[in-house]
Amino acid sequence: MTARIVLLHGAMILALFVAQFVVSDYAVLTITRIMVLAIYATGYNILFGYAGLLSLGHAMFFATGLYAAALGVTRLGLAAPEALLFALVCGIVVSFIIGLIALRATGVAFMIVTLMFSQAAFLTILYFGDITRGDEGIVIKDDQRVFSLLGTPMNLADPVLRYNIALAFLAVAIVLCLIVVRSKIGHVLVAIRENENRTAMLGYDVKRYKLIAFVLSGSFAAFAGAAYALLFAYAGSTLASIQYSINPLLWTLLGGAATVLGPVLGTAMMFLLVDFASSFTSASLLFVGVVLILLVLFFPKGILGTIRQRWWRWLP
Repeated sequence: MTARIVLLHGAMILALFVAQFVVSDYAVLTITRIMVLAIYATGYNILFGYAGLLSLGHAMFFATGLYAAALGVTRLGLAAPEALLFALVCGIVVSFIIGLIALRATGVAFMIVTLMFSQAAFLTILYFGDITRGDEGIVIKDDQRVFSLLGTPMNLADPVLRYNIALAFLAVAIVLCLIVVRSKIGHVLVAIRENENRTAMLGYDVKRYKLIAFVLSGSFAAFAGAAYALLFAYAGSTLASIQYSINPLLWTLLGGAATVLGPVLGTAMMFLLVDFASSFTSASLLFVGVVLILLVLFFPKGILGTIRQRWWRWLP
């Protein structure tokens, strides 16, 4: 890994750390939410950007982590770190099982299968409303978000602690993504994306590598969902809807698919665009749509993807 790659990613993490001292309380909350959802987008990018597999079912994995953490705290009496670990394990198991089934399909069929699984999960959440609270959602009480770390009491209701935990999680996600995409696994995934048949002819087990990408992506999504539930004290069925399967795709395309920082940038830009447009018009999505069309015209591979193509070819 070259020094400029380390410096670029380190500078972004440092900038996010410093931001909490210079922005407003509202901005701190917004950036915290962006960082958590950027983890989700980073995981989605492994599957879509690097392996070339378009999934419309990732809300299912996000919801797996979301509800596993929320129910772990409220029903099972787990502490927040235990609930986070429980949610991650659930995400790994669910993504492995669904991956074994969904990866039997390819192309459009794969997209439809993942969408069907996600919608089935969404309807299941609504059906078991007595447990999941359906559209109303599960609200985690403040006292259920207090835990002890090395003898020091931690309260996730504290916005400063919440911000720094989200930043730490995002930093780990970025580092893990860098390690994956620059390893043999990452190179094989790119080869599969470019020419699956030729990759198989070279002796690589394509199905196994696809499954690895699927489980990694689903695990990132479940972890992000768990972090969202614990940091923002809420888990609702809206977060399991089709919109939350489309969002990471938009974030990834906007920032630049197959770039490590692209999904982070895309998530931030989409959030800020919606927030800015909502401040002066009720038709905020129309404004966002126009901006996205312009971005697609001038940055056809996403912002960082186009920058890499034209100027910084060393961007991972």
